[in-house]
Amino acid sequence: MLGSTHGTLTTDFRARVEACGETPRTAVHSTAAPSAEDDAALDVSGRPLRSDVPDLDRFFRPESVAVIGASDADGRPNTGITRQLIAWAERVGARIHPVHPTRPAVFGRPCHASVADLPEQVDLAVVLVADPLPVIEELAEAKVKFAVAFASGFAETGDAGAAAQARLSAAVRRSGLRLLGPNTNLNAFERFRDDLGGPAIALITQSGHQGRPVYTLQELGIRLSHWAPTGNEADLETSDFISYFAERPEVGAIACYVEGLKDGRAFLLAADRAARNGVPVVAVKVGRTETGARMAASHTGKLTGADTVVDAAMRQFGVIRVDGLDELQDTAALLARARKPSAEGVVVYSISGGTGAHFSDLASEAGLTLPALSQAKQDELHQWIPEYLNVANPVDNGGHPVGDWRGRKIIDALLADPSVGVLICPITGPFPPMSDKLAQDLVDAAEATDKLVCVIWGSPVGTEEAYRTTLLGSSRVATFRTFGNCITAVRAYLGHHRFTADYRSPFDEAPRTPSPSYRKAQALMRPGQQLSEHAAKQLLRAYGIRVPREQLVTSAAAAVRAAGLVGYPVVMKASGPQLAHKTELGLVKVALTSASQIRDAYRELTDIARYENVPLDGILVCQMIERGVEMVVGVTQDDLFGPTVTVGLGGVLVEVLHDAAVRVPPFGEDQARRMLTELRGQALLEGVRGAPPADVDALVEVILRVQRMALELGDSLAELDINPLMVLPRGQGAVALDALAICR
Repeated sequence: MLGSTHGTLTTDFRARVEACGETPRTAVHSTAAPSAEDDAALDVSGRPLRSDVPDLDRFFRPESVAVIGASDADGRPNTGITRQLIAWAERVGARIHPVHPTRPAVFGRPCHASVADLPEQVDLAVVLVADPLPVIEELAEAKVKFAVAFASGFAETGDAGAAAQARLSAAVRRSGLRLLGPNTNLNAFERFRDDLGGPAIALITQSGHQGRPVYTLQELGIRLSHWAPTGNEADLETSDFISYFAERPEVGAIACYVEGLKDGRAFLLAADRAARNGVPVVAVKVGRTETGARMAASHTGKLTGADTVVDAAMRQFGVIRVDGLDELQDTAALLARARKPSAEGVVVYSISGGTGAHFSDLASEAGLTLPALSQAKQDELHQWIPEYLNVANPVDNGGHPVGDWRGRKIIDALLADPSVGVLICPITGPFPPMSDKLAQDLVDAAEATDKLVCVIWGSPVGTEEAYRTTLLGSSRVATFRTFGNCITAVRAYLGHHRFTADYRSPFDEAPRTPSPSYRKAQALMRPGQQLSEHAAKQLLRAYGIRVPREQLVTSAAAAVRAAGLVGYPVVMKASGPQLAHKTELGLVKVALTSASQIRDAYRELTDIARYENVPLDGILVCQMIERGVEMVVGVTQDDLFGPTVTVGLGGVLVEVLHDAAVRVPPFGEDQARRMLTELRGQALLEGVRGAPPADVDALVEVILRVQRMALELGDSLAELDINPLMVLPRGQGAVALDALAICR
């Protein structure tokens, strides 16, 4: 029986990992170690560990604005834009300067012939000309801080447009100013209501119209503080605005509509900043399907990235991904305004047993916890609710009391229960005066508690006084129109606070200097080639990942001697730099127990290789390990995020089962363990049908060591596949039985 090599995943584990040499090289940039002066800001891969927060105060609240291409001529598109910008500047208290080469005045304001003629250094320039490129250098000379380019015809139009956008981006980098756009719109200069209180939603959209549902939340009394329409993101991108909004004290939640991410690491750093500050980020991310991905690329000129990786990266850093714009608005609104939960329990209170049962079924299926109320609490509720009605949770009141104080007593009693953090009351349709009284009692109770009170007003009309005035008039009640949106939002609310309570930034502990393992591994790499299994296993050994006892031999006699040293029974496998799927070619022989079997297997393996014209570096004679759970752990390269680490159920059915979880380095032990909980086959690791529990600690250790390899060798390693990784019974470790490595 094989002994354990992993120990416990504690400080001792970290020390041993560093000693064996775990140094991440996620880079798609340089494989050279960072210099001492850069060490504080870069991980070992050469990627940043921190992001600067752009100072966008003067963008959203400028003191002076120049409008390049301003117009007041009838029928001109720029005329309406100029008029809106003048109105906006007046609202924010900014001085506005029209710029046009032939007009002495625009809307009665003095007009300047060029940027050079501006009477002062302006904070923001709004560029309305078709080709913004020549203007950028003029703005740089005038030391303008920010510019907005509305013009289209860039990366969203194809190769020629992408080249034009690249020239624009280069000019912006040289200029020192920051640019929003091109292919953007006027959303940043909308009229935001200033009569609404409480935490606000900050909105980021790559398609302006897609932000309209969130913007109109203001009409329901929910505050909106900013809107950043990022367009093609030639310079300023979604990540810049997430970082900025995460530091704004008035922002309670950030709502995003994202078609494509510009820089994977920048996005993760921005999400990390929001997580550190406890600011929820809710996002619709286009590209779940091939069709959606195509449309996103044609609209913004960006790659959407592999959606499974994007989804995993968002989950890893606490970004709440939703599907619909209705979910975006409802979830962001709840997260912006609701206080921290005191408990995770949800109690459902309804005037109909059928409604309560229906909603409770959906909520439980979605993972919400509906605790059974204590007998003492049920006895208390039965003071006001008939004995024959169920009050265990869901609570059926049989019809909310209308003529006296009992209704409020029931709600207060539910909110007083220490196991309850959220009260949800589904009202499928108005039934005055009962529903009117119920709505008022819920509002009054919500005003007197720190716990979350949610109401679902199911009427399709939505003009009822109880809904329009009573419920929407309260900033303490979260009101929804559908069961599904309420469940999605409440699940996100509880999940966000659970996530941030335990959050530790992986960037704080990311390795910054190369390890001894990296130096050993570099000697094994063969650029542009696939390594043989024997060489790939040496790579694993360099990073402290356990492999079976084995010897590489080149004769039948040597194979017999090797089997004696390794110990019967043995496995024999062909080993060569071009072999990826040995089993399909018949190049694996298992359970060999005698010298004659060894000699026969050697001849057969070499004959098959010769017939298939497969070059070999030898035959592996390997220790046979039978008892355990077959897993796969690997590294792949993502266009957006760089190296990623995958774990899943392994063996010959890995491509059939598609049961895998993905993470983007860097990540810690907690995320490695969460990867396992995402697997449909997790129960196999816990032991099924009499099998002993697997050594999960050893599996987690392998995941973390592979992550280190991904970081260290990111520029050199295109792909790594450990399959199967045999996870032995608890306390006995994990062994990489086979490995495939492809060098970049």
